[in-house]
Amino acid sequence: MDISATPPRLRDLHDYQRLLGARVTGGAANQMLMVALGWQMYDLTTSAWNLGLVGLAQFLPALLLTLPAGHLVDRHDRRGLLAASLGLQLLAAACLALASGRGWVGPNLILLLSVLLGCARALQMPAQQALMPTLVPAALLPRAVAAASSTMQAAIIAGPALGGALYALGPWMAAQLESGASPDAAAHWGAALVYSVALLMLIAAAFAVLAIRRRPTPAGRASPDWAQLTAGLHFVWQRPAVLGAISLDLFAVLLGGATALLPVFARDILHTGPEGLGLLRAAPALGAVVVGFWLARFPITRRAGHCLLGAVATFGLTMIAFALTTSFLLAFAVLAISGAADMVSVVIRQSIVQLETPDEMRGRVGAVNSVFIGASNQLGEFESGATAALLGPVGSVLLGGVGTLAVVLVWWRIFPALARRDSLHPAPT
Repeated sequence: MDISATPPRLRDLHDYQRLLGARVTGGAANQMLMVALGWQMYDLTTSAWNLGLVGLAQFLPALLLTLPAGHLVDRHDRRGLLAASLGLQLLAAACLALASGRGWVGPNLILLLSVLLGCARALQMPAQQALMPTLVPAALLPRAVAAASSTMQAAIIAGPALGGALYALGPWMAAQLESGASPDAAAHWGAALVYSVALLMLIAAAFAVLAIRRRPTPAGRASPDWAQLTAGLHFVWQRPAVLGAISLDLFAVLLGGATALLPVFARDILHTGPEGLGLLRAAPALGAVVVGFWLARFPITRRAGHCLLGAVATFGLTMIAFALTTSFLLAFAVLAISGAADMVSVVIRQSIVQLETPDEMRGRVGAVNSVFIGASNQLGEFESGATAALLGPVGSVLLGGVGTLAVVLVWWRIFPALARRDSLHPAPT
């Protein structure tokens, strides 16, 4: 080996750049789909319960398929599996675009295609995470992960804003292409436009993934081993710091998240349209990006446990403030602060999980972590919709914010080692 050789730069790693482009393009398309699905479902039903069902329809297949998908990723071509997951998403986008344009769309179809999206994500997350380390030298992996995370946050900002703006073009499109169209038809024109643009972006992402050179398939067992599949669960259960960190996020976001109810708040409380909904969905990512850059320059070096619990408590307080405001600008600012607090939580939590997990267990523990993340997001959307059906949207978000504060107090007591964690260094053995 020539030790004097100059190490490659990330920009020179073409396969990594293709993966990065696919992540950003596919991520933005997925965010656009979520904006359109939420607004269209609420347009069709005016039901917070049905908004919650969209999250549940995406969570259940992800819950059932995540561990088998992780095993599949370790035995087959990760590039092909990632492209297949994008193919399932573009199939859903194509069906939604056609049904919206022709006026066939209904709540049942939206829920059915949400199940398909959940299946796709169960395969996408482990394939995406496992593929990246094979595309960059080990020395560049931390920078590669940081670059991927930053660009993904940009997609989370741009996707909802673009989706909301395209949806708002529906009435203008209907007026230009179909004179005398009803308001409902005009709204579906906007949804069809969002789905069509998302479809094109997903096609581009799939081609970018397929352009990556195929790597050797990891050796694996001929058939799944149940003990191997569940080893990550056993590991997490036996490590209080890891269990406390990932379960804190699960219950905090499960109770405190308001994403599913944003269409209700946007239209009925803040009196804005789909373009406003897109901005509200982008606000947390904007706050997360700002804090992410700050933490990259000034990392947390002390009192990590207190910072983690404090960040989650701040998240709960922002949900309470969001529930009580009737100002769009204030709601946007509060959601941005919630994203900033969540980024602090994410950085500390993921650092603890990685530091406590040996290399040979990272994949299986990562699969467990993805189940917890999916539960906090999609199942949290169902919880929000269900409680909103009983208490109204304001009552639902208020209860969730108070519940998040209660979770912080309980976790402070039952996971004292997590609360006392000082530095983000490996815990002593």
